[in-house]
Amino acid sequence: MLHNKTVAVVVPCYNEETQITEVLDSMPQFVDRIVLVNDCSTDRTAQVILDYIANQAPAPFAISNILNTVVPNRYNRASQVVQKLQQEELGLFLPSKVENQQPEQERIIFINLLQSGGVGAAIARGYKWAKDHGIDCTAVMAGDGQMDPDELESICLPVVQEGIDYVKGNRLIHRSALLVIPKIRYLGNSVLSILTKMASGYWHVSDTQTGYTALSNKGLNAIRLHQIYPRYGMPNDMLVKLNIAFCSLREVEIKPVYDVGEQSKMKILKVIPRIAWLLFKGFFRRLWHKYLFRDFHPLFLLYHFSFFLGIIWLPYLYKVSKAMWLGTTMNFETLFAFTFLGISSIQSFLFAMWMDIQDNERLYK
Repeated sequence: MLHNKTVAVVVPCYNEETQITEVLDSMPQFVDRIVLVNDCSTDRTAQVILDYIANQAPAPFAISNILNTVVPNRYNRASQVVQKLQQEELGLFLPSKVENQQPEQERIIFINLLQSGGVGAAIARGYKWAKDHGIDCTAVMAGDGQMDPDELESICLPVVQEGIDYVKGNRLIHRSALLVIPKIRYLGNSVLSILTKMASGYWHVSDTQTGYTALSNKGLNAIRLHQIYPRYGMPNDMLVKLNIAFCSLREVEIKPVYDVGEQSKMKILKVIPRIAWLLFKGFFRRLWHKYLFRDFHPLFLLYHFSFFLGIIWLPYLYKVSKAMWLGTTMNFETLFAFTFLGISSIQSFLFAMWMDIQDNERLYK
């Protein structure tokens, strides 16, 4: 426990037979449960984990499933509905099996995905276990040893002490970032961070690709875990979903860790277009869900007005560009429409962005 709050760490695993034992050995003592989720590894990862568990003593205290704790009465119909949905929710995840004989009594929980889903799907399944067992703070660490366990407490403390909903590490603000992080990854991370700011509404966030995070119990229950993006865009998708749910966020400085014996499986040049499309869809989903259905805000109209004007402006952009290329003259109406629509579209977009930044200041702690 950490300040009398239960802490679990979700560790997604894929072909980590050489690293996973070191990750488990270095896990801080305040971690009450380590939830290992094996995403159909093709090496000996599963057997290494089972052998490790076999040599472990029982956990200091049991953590029980809370799915059947609501006592029906005339005033808690809403709680009953939520509990029923939570009981049925597991069927929406990929098929999986908890390999422990007594999971409530053991510190290491081992879940095997029976169908490969990706790192996001593995984390979502670990989140589901933590949610069902009422964990106060659920962190995520990779199974490849690229996250320093000594920094876990600094990531969890804002959740357990101050009630922050989501805390994430930030490697880009560390003084060694430019020296340690591979240049192509630094550039790719920076590009995706800019896109994620706009899509998620967390305008002060950076290093959006780090997976070293901690999530509160409120955050676990605020989003639909089974809908988390299943692959490498998962951290970006999480930020969009948490912003829609009005969850608070904080970043803490962490060290960039590379060359610890495991090569990253992420191909940055392939991932960027996929995540960019994910963020494009997430941006509009956030506008409609947060600023129209949940809590109307004028920025919803301003953003869409700017897009509407921009679409009308495109034919005039083509005409002006063609005339400049061919060296022909343009009539006044075309130039006026080109200038007026372009400036109006850009101004509306910038005003909407400014209002978006101001509205989301309250969520960045």
